[in-house]
Amino acid sequence: MIARKKRNQIIECLNYLKLPGIKDTFEDSIGLAEKEGLSYENFLLHLLEHETDVRNNNKINRLLHNSGLPSGKTLNTFDMKRLPLKVKQKVNSITDGGFIDRKENILAFGKPGCGKTHLLCAIAYEQIIKGKKILFTTCSILVQKLLIAKRDLQLEKILKKLSKYEAVIIDDIGYVQQDRDEMEVLFTFLAHRYEKGSLMITSNLSFSKWDKIFKDPMTTAAAIDRIVHHSIILELNNVQSYRTENALKNKTMEV
Repeated sequence: MIARKKRNQIIECLNYLKLPGIKDTFEDSIGLAEKEGLSYENFLLHLLEHETDVRNNNKINRLLHNSGLPSGKTLNTFDMKRLPLKVKQKVNSITDGGFIDRKENILAFGKPGCGKTHLLCAIAYEQIIKGKKILFTTCSILVQKLLIAKRDLQLEKILKKLSKYEAVIIDDIGYVQQDRDEMEVLFTFLAHRYEKGSLMITSNLSFSKWDKIFKDPMTTAAAIDRIVHHSIILELNNVQSYRTENALKNKTMEV
């Protein structure tokens, strides 16, 4: 065992250099090195690998916390068997994260309860594990934040802040029909993000009904054009609602 004085000196150095992973493991690592006769190189590698793992885990936890993703919505908790084969194939190809590097959008359409939010959150979770910076927000909350920023003459500032996210999930676009002021800031955000970063959008409205969101044909067409230009569409309209499915199961069990 190393002398107390040297131990304290090492701890001071590790604190100064901000190496918490090595600090937490160096005494155990010394014991391992003595027991297994590790070379200096392997001993150093062991310490550095542990520090790297700690930093990566801290980074992922920080990204998850800052993303605002609902907890528990991962691929492990999503029933892929419910998806049509073509959608399942698309999802399998999406999870590698290449769509973010290509700045492509992911659009999930389906009836309420079909699992579109869970699916996009699960895909996003996989990207965060890879170190991607992602934000989850409902459409209504995003619009309200943009309106407040516009009122305070801070719209450009918040758009710049949002552009730092490699992907932004907008959940339930069109769920609440926006008035003209809300439509304008939403369109501004979509136009600002065009070809600069990925969008992941869920909606229970098909494109043919997006005039309810953007109010006039020209703005609707312009918004759809920007979103669809680089996009992958996941059509879930034929997937039955989780809630309806569970209700039918419970009714059958009661009978």
